[in-house]
Amino acid sequence: MNGFRSFLYALAKLLGDINAIAKGRIGRRIGRRIAGKGTGRLLGEDLSLTAGEL
Repeated sequence: MNGFRSFLYALAKLLGDINAIAKGRIGRRIGRRIAGKGTGRLLGEDLSLTAGEL
């Protein structure tokens, strides 16, 4: 089941990229993806520090 869900997420990501290219918004999408990746790393780091304190 997990593999199927991962496949669906990857497919949605790919279709979103194709849609952004078609509409000429790929730069905006790349910027948001980079910002989201950075935010995820910061939050992951913060949560791992918090979990270590327990």
